[in-house]
Amino acid sequence: MKARRRSPHQWDEERLVRRVSKGDREAFDELYRRTSPWLAVRLRRRCADDQIVAEVMQETYLAVWRAAGAFAGSAVDGTAAGWLWTIAARRLVDAFRRRAHHADVPAEVFAQASAPAAEDVALAGTVDGEVGDALRRLAPELRQVLQAMVLDGFSVKETAVLLGLPEGTVKTRARRARIAMRKALT
Repeated sequence: MKARRRSPHQWDEERLVRRVSKGDREAFDELYRRTSPWLAVRLRRRCADDQIVAEVMQETYLAVWRAAGAFAGSAVDGTAAGWLWTIAARRLVDAFRRRAHHADVPAEVFAQASAPAAEDVALAGTVDGEVGDALRRLAPELRQVLQAMVLDGFSVKETAVLLGLPEGTVKTRARRARIAMRKALT
């Protein structure tokens, strides 16, 4: 007797990406179903323009469909969620650049929500002790720059576009954040 094929909803995200790389539409649908809600929330935290978020979501999942074979996964200590976020974050920066090139981006696109971001809550839950305390004591504008550059891996230029700040301001805030963290941890 043949063994029953497990359904995609039983697979982890890495296995889903691997199946997507082989053209498995059902695996792609399951990956989208699992990851799109948190990805949309994370993008909306950085961009208040629903149209840009929708475009970035579409571009991200199109890239996933086309380039799933390039996913290295656990072989390089990566995760499917991290890979998806990297694609989405870069697409978001690209969208900001396109918009800035074609027209002035409204200030509300860069507005920050008053609720804490999911990653801030997660970070607070996982980073404790002196480092967690030091992070929580940082001014919000310093924490945003630190998050974008250190946690999300953006360059100074990408962080500037993402936060709607001049590059010099990003550099200054990054330096101030490092000094404050160093001071708090000594």
